[in-house]
Amino acid sequence: MNSNFRTDLALEAQEIWSEDKGASALRGVSSSSSHRGSISVTTVDILDAEGEAALGKPRGRYITVELDGFVRREENAFDDACSLISEELSALIAPDDGGDVLVAGLGNRDITPDAVGPECVGSVMVTRHLKERMPDEFRAFRSVSAVCTGVLGTTGMESQSLLQAVAQQVRPGFIIAVDALASRSTDRLCRTIQISDTGIVPGSGVGNAREALNRQTLGVPVIAIGVPTVVDAGTLAAGLARDVGISLDAAAMGASAGMIVTTRDIDKNVKDISRLIGYSINLALHKNLRIEDVNMFIS
Repeated sequence: MNSNFRTDLALEAQEIWSEDKGASALRGVSSSSSHRGSISVTTVDILDAEGEAALGKPRGRYITVELDGFVRREENAFDDACSLISEELSALIAPDDGGDVLVAGLGNRDITPDAVGPECVGSVMVTRHLKERMPDEFRAFRSVSAVCTGVLGTTGMESQSLLQAVAQQVRPGFIIAVDALASRSTDRLCRTIQISDTGIVPGSGVGNAREALNRQTLGVPVIAIGVPTVVDAGTLAAGLARDVGISLDAAAMGASAGMIVTTRDIDKNVKDISRLIGYSINLALHKNLRIEDVNMFIS
């Protein structure tokens, strides 16, 4: 993949490959797109080692949901987006066998573009303690616990180490990890959600990769949900230059290439899309719930 462009989105990695090669067909990768009203969904499946090498991402399924209607505050946009995202998420998660689910909010709550994970956890219905104490009353609910891992600089511990310790105690059937991502384009910031069954490497999109969170490291499947909230300056400059027919090597920008760019209204955007993800997780995990039920539970 072109080293001038840094992205966490498989959709964008495929776009970059196509632009570089001047071709659309990529061996080892399949993709499909669909629309539901103003919401577009693109699924990229990386099938083998050749696809991994081309896109620089592990094999698995990557579902990208682009939420133009939600950003424009169209009527029923929140409900429609919740319904679609919960459906896509439901297709990846294991059936309820009575086991626990652990939701992990990754990132730094004190740095707004990195606060998607912690903000999302605030909208997740945690039920593990309720099912233990009142099993009859909460029989219809799945057992869900949640944790915010913080970041190495404030905890002194890798997110992977913390989740390993929590997983040993909770013994979840799978983990849902929510994090902020990096995009190649400002047009996708806080209006795109990527869901994947491959786990996640926190910080990789901004050049600060930490230990991977996946089945190999945590012992259970890890579903990753991410929202691009930043573009690094080198990627942004290289993309703008390409749009006007100029070739720019991001490395030539020196230290400036490592700067991070976000939107002016990032505070509100992060709160809104984090709530959307939290509600979507609730609808996917607890069947027959309505958004009104979630509002009552977490109010």
